[in-house]
Order: sequence, then C-alpha cells, then structure tokens
Amino acid sequence: MKTYTLNIAGLKRELPIIKLSYDLSIASFVILGDTEIVRKTAPMIAKKLPDVDFIITAEAKGIPLAYEISRILNLNEYIVARKSIKAYMEAPIEVDVDSITTNGSQKLYLNSIDAQKIKGKRVALVDDVISTGQSLKALETLVKKAGANVVAKAAILAEGEAKDRKDIIFLEALPIF
Repeated sequence: MKTYTLNIAGLKRELPIIKLSYDLSIASFVILGDTEIVRKTAPMIAKKLPDVDFIITAEAKGIPLAYEISRILNLNEYIVARKSIKAYMEAPIEVDVDSITTNGSQKLYLNSIDAQKIKGKRVALVDDVISTGQSLKALETLVKKAGANVVAKAAILAEGEAKDRKDIIFLEALPIF
C-alpha cells in the first residue's frame, strides 16, 4: 500500500493513500483513537483562535479535537452537529452536506437546545481535515441558522484547494494524489 509521511507537531504518521474516484486519491488522516496527535495539535490550534464562546464540530472525527481545544480554552462545553436525529433531540435544525469521503448526500442536525446556547455567541468550527470545504460550509450554514457568529474555522490539516483559502486556520497542508 502506498503511503504519505506526515510530520506534524513533532510527530510522524504514515497515512495510507486511498483512492476515492478514478482521478482522486487522498492521504487518509484519522484522529479517532490517536490521543497523542490530538494532545499535540490542539494547543497549536487553540493559540491561533480568536476569543470564542463555543467550539463546534460535526460528528465524528472532529470530536476529540473539539473536546481538547475546549478543555485548553477553559470552555465548559462544546457542540457536536449530529449526522442523524437522536431521540433526545427536540425540533432539530438541519442542513444537507456532501463530503468527498462519504458516499451520497447526508444531513447534519443541531439540537434546538444547542441552537439556543449558541444564538448570538462567537463560535469556532473545527475538524480534523478540510478538503473541498463542503462539510465545513454545511456546518457553518447550520450554526448560522441557529444565530451563531462564526469567528473562526480551523483544522489540523487542509488539502487540495482548501490549503489556499485565507478564511481557515490549519497547521499543515496535505497534497492530493
């Protein structure tokens, strides 16, 4: 299997190259279960963020990063946009999302209780990797529907056209293969 060597925050990871389509392959970066990479990169991202009231991420790979950044910033909670409606959700807000790493269209949902918490607040959207930006755009649309003010968008890595964007904070760029 072909791999890409990622060096970030003093750590080295061999990322498998995954073919997504005939003409698109990516280096697969998964932070779920990698406590060390979350622990080392979260402070670096936290330093780059403006003052925020909440960290928000989409289910699921951004969750450990959102937790750790929130802990570093002494925030008492963070918000997770879910990919399905849960029994506890009352009148959730929803948006459609298309991601290059997921087949077909999905939805993101924000519980009405969480929507009330972030209304009028400064929020930072975080994820592990930003590629096309479609997931990030959907998350931004969702929190704006709730009345939040998005003051930052951040990730550990950016790839493809995302690495050229000026409106996102990221630590390293990944090539597209």
